[in-house]
Amino acid sequence: MAGALLLTAVLPASGAAAAAPTPPPLDTKALRAAISDLQHPQATAAQLRVSGSAGQWYGTSGTSDLRTGQAVRADDRFRIGSITKVFVATTVLQLVAEHRVDLDTPVQRYLPGLLPKDYAPITVGQLLNHTSGLPDESGADVPQKTTPEDVLAHRYDKWTPERLVAVSTRKPLKFRPGTKQEYRGINYVLAAMLVEKVTGHAYGKEIDARILRPLGLRNTSLPGNDPRIHGPHVHGYLAMSDGTLKDATDYNQSEAWGEGEMISTTGDLDRFISALFSGKLLPKPQLDKMFTLPSQDVRMLKGGSPASYSMGLQAVTMNGVTLWGKTGERYGYNSAMVSTQDGKRRAEYSFNPTHRDESQMQMTLRIADAITKKAPEQH
Repeated sequence: MAGALLLTAVLPASGAAAAAPTPPPLDTKALRAAISDLQHPQATAAQLRVSGSAGQWYGTSGTSDLRTGQAVRADDRFRIGSITKVFVATTVLQLVAEHRVDLDTPVQRYLPGLLPKDYAPITVGQLLNHTSGLPDESGADVPQKTTPEDVLAHRYDKWTPERLVAVSTRKPLKFRPGTKQEYRGINYVLAAMLVEKVTGHAYGKEIDARILRPLGLRNTSLPGNDPRIHGPHVHGYLAMSDGTLKDATDYNQSEAWGEGEMISTTGDLDRFISALFSGKLLPKPQLDKMFTLPSQDVRMLKGGSPASYSMGLQAVTMNGVTLWGKTGERYGYNSAMVSTQDGKRRAEYSFNPTHRDESQMQMTLRIADAITKKAPEQH
């Protein structure tokens, strides 16, 4: 239900996790230019944080609140969308390290009776790397959001994970599990349900206990059915059919339960990915799973390009620099958290597009180019 415009849809994906050279020095002019153009795409605000031993930079543009004109601040919170999946994958892999979950065991064993009986076995690992083959949502009870007015009409709808699974399993599997790859949010709804079944706790409480509190991520939260963002935050807006902007910040995120509901800041996301990649959250065997793509014969269902998702992350190469991380999107929000495997170049951004369409890629590509290209030599 929580779709995302994916960086890998445009950029070539890395074929494997190889040792990378030190990223080039930062081009601060390119970084500033990447987030300053709020017309391509139309956006109300943007912020970008670049960290790591190869250079640091932080910048903002636009306003966090059109009503007050408040500038964006470094501790402003925003909806991170599908970056939520990295937190869920990390939690599942911690349970694997604790021998409480097995990646090769079908999820049907952990959640009996939830999926249709005629579905082939889908392993936990196949959920995490999007090779499950689960179908698209279908049925008369799936809201049609063909206009921005439709979107806001459904902003306070409440979903349960069971209902999310029900509307996503009415059709046959698209392909035999493990043979192709297609990015699907329902994989992580099931992964979060697995966490709850195995631990006996809400998946958000497990993320809080295992990741947020140990790392001191005080600005990161799982809102559940609370439609608001508490504390200082950036507002998200949607352009209506007549071009006027409506504030879409308040929005019940239960439709993105387990796969796209979280709220965070660039600083918290940087602390999280730094800790994750440095081995502070996962033992090496499980962390290696996050840097391992499916075999070469597994191709993306659409387009047939090589698989670009590992367990929890996606791999993208730009200007010769391979970044691992995750993009995220919710109405009025677009974000990403990426890093080289060695952590020497890390970046987190959030911008606030007013249209949910492919135009968002313009900002995404400018940022990806700016954080990976070499600064021009000074003469």
